[in-house]
Amino acid sequence: MTKKVVMSPEYNYIFDKETGFFARWGKTKEDDPKMSVFGPEIADIEISTVCNGIGTSMATRKPCPWCYKSNTGCGNNMSLETFKKVFHKLPKNLTQIAFGIGDIDGNPDLWDIMDYCRNNDSNTVVPNITVNGMGIDGETARRLASVCGAVSVSRYHYPSVCYDAISKLSNAGLRQVNIHQLLAAETYDSCFELLDDIQNDERLAGLNAVVFLMLKPKGDRNKYTSIGSRAEFSKLIKAAQDMGVAVGMDSCTAPFMLQHAMHHDQEDVIPSIEPCESTLFSVYINTDAEMFPCSFTEGTEGWEKGISVVDAEDFIKDVWFHPRTLAWRESLLNSSTGCNGCKVRGHCRSCPAYDITPCREA
Repeated sequence: MTKKVVMSPEYNYIFDKETGFFARWGKTKEDDPKMSVFGPEIADIEISTVCNGIGTSMATRKPCPWCYKSNTGCGNNMSLETFKKVFHKLPKNLTQIAFGIGDIDGNPDLWDIMDYCRNNDSNTVVPNITVNGMGIDGETARRLASVCGAVSVSRYHYPSVCYDAISKLSNAGLRQVNIHQLLAAETYDSCFELLDDIQNDERLAGLNAVVFLMLKPKGDRNKYTSIGSRAEFSKLIKAAQDMGVAVGMDSCTAPFMLQHAMHHDQEDVIPSIEPCESTLFSVYINTDAEMFPCSFTEGTEGWEKGISVVDAEDFIKDVWFHPRTLAWRESLLNSSTGCNGCKVRGHCRSCPAYDITPCREA
């Protein structure tokens, strides 16, 4: 069966495991549920923090200065056995696992972990992964294409590393191949260069979309700064739309995108823009099998330590409805109450941990 379906009086969804199509609704098709009482739809699971960085070759790699994890070649891995324990604690309504990894060969259990997702009789889950582009040869691309629903390649200061990986993945038959592009003041001009490259570089012919990721002020090495205004964001998105480039975004970028849609007569796309869904429809689990609302909250006030998944007797009771989870969820759901006069206030949520969306600016 290629579809996973959940039906209840106030929360329903259909997920196609082959195409990635997902639709969620509440009491009616027009009703948008605030959360899933059945647990997360998506789990972001970090299985390795081993990352030697990017370079023109494997021998010239250097750690990225903006890495919010401050990862190096000496990191932690989640073992296959630990992953199995986590996997069987998660509820059956889970649709996808987004794996976090640095180097593609950082965790020797990577392939067994993803195969376990695909071939588990009790709950087949589609694995996705984000890679840094290093070490993606033809065989690795074929293995990723055979098991993943989607692969995203981060684009850093050596764009060819990303573009070569995109080419190999799309040539291996993977349809959902995306570029993750950090959006910061220091990368702003490079974002426009990326749009031009998509028009002209044949290696990107099979690209599905560009996903812009809003900078978060996290990480000992990270000295980058946020873009200055909503106007800068809209200029970039309008350029992409004028070029016909498919654009996605992380949850942190949603407030900007909602404002862009409202101010550019694109109100019809507003229902499809998902604001922050941490603890509402998603969770993050680190290599130590601890749950946090998202990867950026790890180590922040109140989340210096996560909630153990493997020690939970019942994930819904002990993790999804843990008092700390409830407090975060309430803060997130109430995050736009002070945005008086905003026309997209009812669709929006802002980060309780970071002030990263100056969307109130003109």
